Amino acid sequence: MTDLPPDILDILACPSCHAPLALDVDAAELVCSGCGLAYPVKDGIPVLLIDQARQT
Repeated sequence: MTDLPPDILDILACPSCHAPLALDVDAAELVCSGCGLAYPVKDGIPVLLIDQARQT
């Protein structure tokens, strides 16, 4: 899960509202600081699909 490159959060944004994402290591998710959607990270790959996200 922590296989994400360290600077990846500098370039990724929420596909729904375009706000920055934060890494939640325990939940293996990227969480949006704007709309609160949580996107799964599977095998080190962020799945930034709105229909795959869950509301926090």
